[in-house]
Amino acid sequence: MMWSLLVSLLASLVAREAVQAQTPSGLAPKKFLSIPLGNVKPAGWLHDQLVVQNNGLAGHEHDFYDYVAQTDWMGGPSFYSNLEEAGSYWFNAMVPHGVLLDDTTVQSQVQQFLDYVLDHQDSTGWLGPEVNTTKPRYLWGRYPFFFGAIQMVEANPALATRVVPALHTFVALANTMLHNGQGLEDWTRTRWEDFVMTLQWLYDFYPEGKEDLLIDTMKQLKYTGDPWEDVFKEEYFPTIAVEHLQNPFNVLTWHGVNMAEGLKALPATYRFTHNQSDLDAASKGWDLLFQYHGRPSGIYAADEYLAGLEAIRGTELCLVVETMFSGSFLYQVIGDPKFADRVERITYNALPATLTGDMWSRQYLQQQNQIAAKNMNPNPFPNDGAYSNVFGLEPNYPCCTVNHPQGWPKFISNAFVTSPNGQSLVHVYLGPFSVNTTLTNGNQVSVVVDTLYPFGDTLSTTIHAEKPFTYQVRIPSWVSKGTIAINGGAAHAVAPSNGLHSVSVKAGTTKIVLNLPADITVESRPHGSIAVHRGPLHYAYDIARSSKVLTRNTQQPLAVDLEFDATAAWQYAIDPASLVFHGGAPAGGALPSPVFDTGRPPFTITATACPIAWGVAGDTFAASPPTSPACTGAATNITLWPYGATKLRIGEFPTFKAT
Repeated sequence: MMWSLLVSLLASLVAREAVQAQTPSGLAPKKFLSIPLGNVKPAGWLHDQLVVQNNGLAGHEHDFYDYVAQTDWMGGPSFYSNLEEAGSYWFNAMVPHGVLLDDTTVQSQVQQFLDYVLDHQDSTGWLGPEVNTTKPRYLWGRYPFFFGAIQMVEANPALATRVVPALHTFVALANTMLHNGQGLEDWTRTRWEDFVMTLQWLYDFYPEGKEDLLIDTMKQLKYTGDPWEDVFKEEYFPTIAVEHLQNPFNVLTWHGVNMAEGLKALPATYRFTHNQSDLDAASKGWDLLFQYHGRPSGIYAADEYLAGLEAIRGTELCLVVETMFSGSFLYQVIGDPKFADRVERITYNALPATLTGDMWSRQYLQQQNQIAAKNMNPNPFPNDGAYSNVFGLEPNYPCCTVNHPQGWPKFISNAFVTSPNGQSLVHVYLGPFSVNTTLTNGNQVSVVVDTLYPFGDTLSTTIHAEKPFTYQVRIPSWVSKGTIAINGGAAHAVAPSNGLHSVSVKAGTTKIVLNLPADITVESRPHGSIAVHRGPLHYAYDIARSSKVLTRNTQQPLAVDLEFDATAAWQYAIDPASLVFHGGAPAGGALPSPVFDTGRPPFTITATACPIAWGVAGDTFAASPPTSPACTGAATNITLWPYGATKLRIGEFPTFKAT
């Protein structure tokens, strides 16, 4: 314990010296700039995914879920901790959801939330449910509110006249508090980067002559917060599950969601230090995290705390959506396509896998190899409850109920960016979209992307522009022999530079057809097991299941807790040499709704498999995949489905040779 305290103290002193050192003035530019909320809209199946979310739990929480319907952020009695994040999480998620769907009901709900909070800012400048109460005043719970308010201003700039003065007033208060060591507790110390990003938005767009105060507040947040540049050093970073390790820093830095948010800390720091070392450390930390705790579904394991590589350890839903958001920010600041590749993989695999197809029930923790979703005995999660992988309203903790709806909307809103000079439009995340935005010199540009991707390899893009500009599209690292054809011309091989293929677009209409096929690839996993991929999709064996309602909400009967149990054998080894991709087009040309459910996606992979002896713990989770198992029966063919459509699954397989 003494060593831990000494390391943390030293790191804090070093951070203080670093941020107070002489640095260039102002903020360093990002590699890419985000586009205001509402300029990028979902189309096709991706729009339908938001409709499903709206018709599911997320779209109804305001009607019946106490932490939203009766939130103390709007004067009600309901909150689940003194961190005061429940209402602000919901607000941050539903602002983009409502804008992207043009849903007037949701837009009215978030507008009322914003108005109430701003109307009740007290004379000190404090914002939030602690006003006129004796509740402790911790900074963290405001940060999701700030993100939501920023998005509302992006979508409706007229709101800046109310939002910006309120934020500046709060910043002055927060600066004083930080200098006095107030407003801090362990969660605030890990999540300081979210406030820094808010301050940088003010600095970039609405500085109001307060640049020095904004920069000083950024520095105060960094050196009163946890030292992420040290947490991400190889000498300190945990290479196995951490439950039996001692963290040399604040124990919460190894917490899964804090780690997901902390990924933003160093790119945010770079903007005011201008130190390349901050970006280098951020990139290295990203790599270490997925090397030692990564999942074939794109995400990493943390069943509360970092959990290593074993296939039955859990990944929290909040972690999934926060990593998606952090990865988008990392890409915009650093420009390395590895961040965009992984965010896309997480979105199309890990996110839908942990929600029922109708998005009425969600897990707290998902597993790569998940043979049951139930009250688990024994419990494979050392720091989370036995109920954690049940699909329900609020299994284990309520945070993911209010926080998860940000996932799809923020993925969509970050799918396009611009170059800093505004002369290039960049398509980052592949899928069906429509874009209407203005580039430099008043160049009005519209883009429509028609595709079934990731359930199709072809993207047809139609661009209308008033003036010439450069259009760039990300070519994922998994693409094999991709081609591009422009205005009906011959197809040529894509030629990406740093992951982006550039097209010089003339004024008028330009049509682009991208074909981005991919090979089946096999990923090595622990115990000699493998995971199967093609393109952005990870494939798993979808275990037939029974469903039992455990509880049903009395106010909203569609909000249920569900137990899933396997009703068929799942103990198979597969022959990697036998994998065959099947990519038929969906009937009628449109994907079913919802697409992320059993038997729905049009893409599958078949494999030759054989039954094997594979142990279980109780009846709840699979043992580690057996190494070089013997077949216990005749070979057979099994079908693997996109991971996101499976709710019980095997995603990491033992192997055998069929011949």
